[in-house]
Amino acid sequence: MAFALLPLSPDAAALSRRDQAAVEALNQRMAAAEQRYREALVKVGNNEPGAIDESNAAIEDMEDVVAACLKQKGCQVNNQVAVFKRLLKLNADAQAQDADPDEDGPDPMDPDPDHAGDVGPVADVPEAARAATLLDDRSHRFDKMVQYNPAVQAAIRRWLTDMRPSLMDSYENYEYLRQIMWPSYQRAGLPEALLFGIMAKESNGKVHATSRAGAAGPMQFMYATGQRFGLGIDGTGFDTRYDPRAAAEASAAYLNERMGELNRSIEMALAAYNGGEGRALRVFQGSGGRGFWNADVYNQFPAETRDYVPMVIAAAWLFLHPRKYGLNFPRVQAKPALLKLDRPASIYELTICLGNGGTREGFMRALRNLNPRYQADSWLPAGTTLHATAQIVGLYGRYCVRGARAELAHQLVMSDPAAAVVQVGDAEPVTGSPTVTPLVPGPTKVATGVPSPASKPREHRVARGDTLVSIAQRYSCDTKTLARANGLKAPRYAIRQGQRLKLEGCTK
Repeated sequence: MAFALLPLSPDAAALSRRDQAAVEALNQRMAAAEQRYREALVKVGNNEPGAIDESNAAIEDMEDVVAACLKQKGCQVNNQVAVFKRLLKLNADAQAQDADPDEDGPDPMDPDPDHAGDVGPVADVPEAARAATLLDDRSHRFDKMVQYNPAVQAAIRRWLTDMRPSLMDSYENYEYLRQIMWPSYQRAGLPEALLFGIMAKESNGKVHATSRAGAAGPMQFMYATGQRFGLGIDGTGFDTRYDPRAAAEASAAYLNERMGELNRSIEMALAAYNGGEGRALRVFQGSGGRGFWNADVYNQFPAETRDYVPMVIAAAWLFLHPRKYGLNFPRVQAKPALLKLDRPASIYELTICLGNGGTREGFMRALRNLNPRYQADSWLPAGTTLHATAQIVGLYGRYCVRGARAELAHQLVMSDPAAAVVQVGDAEPVTGSPTVTPLVPGPTKVATGVPSPASKPREHRVARGDTLVSIAQRYSCDTKTLARANGLKAPRYAIRQGQRLKLEGCTK
């Protein structure tokens, strides 16, 4: 794309030839730096090595030109500053287009080479750059695979039919987590769509997901593999596989390590992610480095992996090309903000008082994903700071601090099903004629779930559905004191059905 040189000043004719030449040289330097910056911006989006350094160098060149212009007779600084304004508008236009995905017009992600020149660099650099990274411009493997590979096409069909709700949930969950997880992939030079595809297939974007095999977290790391990449139990007892930021960093490091062994093949790296890195490397080396879709490679992976690879790729492709398939992802107000509790509450209580706020399912998943160290029923004291969004913070101030909805939410989370059972005394067998005893005025005893002082228990047997927090509420205990008395570690306070807990520190 050609860029017009900045015009000479109106007084250029009155300048000496030497000054005119100097001004012209500065204009050329500024135009060259602008073009260099635009090219670097695309490289940054493609996560090419050295791209950020290149963009910074281009900006430094522009700053040097402005400094020289201030000293050069006849040089108009306003003309140089106009370049910076154009670059600011470039970013603003890109954000504006991203904000209105339903606007009619050609899909900027269309890989049709006949239209490759129709897309300008201003409006769609971010999306086009992300697509270019995933499509691998050198060989177009991914592009051809989606266009012609029946396995990937079948996976796209599945995401768009019976798995469409899961795809939508995954996208909505990812939008809340994007600013936490995406930077790790960006720094590692990996495409964002790949992150989304893996997370959609592994966990649907549910941070607390756990598989029967023991994989955990949004990226479903096994414990031993996670340890190799810095995940595991931290000093507080929290398993950082459930931390989205840490999980994304580990996932990016794992994929780059695999791709380094497997000829930078996304397909083979995904096969390793699911089917085991040892198996993938043996198959790759035994085949002489052939790709995943070669029969002698493909058939050596288990059925689960042969399904996993196209499903991840299909989710990534839909992430990049939603409009091509008539797919309108939900708009999510995910601007991050901190929420400081004005009164004690749990995530359950917050979910109720916040309402839906224009969303489909409310905010419980968002709050849990953004605050993985807290269980949904954990009682959080006033002053606790939660990660949230600006929308959640606004709704909290309106509905959760005081008022009818705040009180109703508190009542619902504190309700004890046992309180619905009326105690009428011990039943005695009837012999002969019943004796009628006059009623003695006084209140009828109704079970409240709280033992009377005379029969104050010293231990509680854990029933199905019990949590340490609910038990603490029932007996008016301090949760941490109760946990210490029974050797339970924060933050999960794991208990099992049938376990007997000592009720130390309880007042009821």
